[in-house]
Amino acid sequence: MTLAWIGLGSNLADPKAQVRSGIDALSHLAESVIQAQSSLYRSAPLGNLEQPDYINAVVCLETGLPPLELLHSLQAIEAAHGRDRSSGRWGPRTLDLDLLIYGDTQIKSDLLTIPHPGIPQRNFVLCPLLEIDSNMRIPGLGPARELIGRVGMQGIERLKQPDS
Repeated sequence: MTLAWIGLGSNLADPKAQVRSGIDALSHLAESVIQAQSSLYRSAPLGNLEQPDYINAVVCLETGLPPLELLHSLQAIEAAHGRDRSSGRWGPRTLDLDLLIYGDTQIKSDLLTIPHPGIPQRNFVLCPLLEIDSNMRIPGLGPARELIGRVGMQGIERLKQPDS
């Protein structure tokens, strides 16, 4: 079993409900058990700023699925939530699931890069990671605390639980 860290985000079709539904879907993955989940966070969109804010979270999943099989499972969950990839990179979406970290594994291929290459620039990933594990180290990148110190906290807000 390996600890995999999954980032969730949504800014369409009731984003809080989409993220919560995505977490529920992760809890039903074969050979996988959720070990921890972060609070929900509101964040400003990347790239195309003419879209609603995002709701984000991170889940720590203990899994027996190999990385590519886990990626395909995440993409199937996205599709089941109506994910439309036609709006391009950083476009609005019903549900986005990113395989952020997979144990100590480092992969760089056409299909998958682990750790996720956007982690060092994304406070909406780093804050929830640090909420779950304040000593989080990103394989090949170092302590998450150092990374969040570089990117800052602008444009992100931790939501009150359970319904904010």
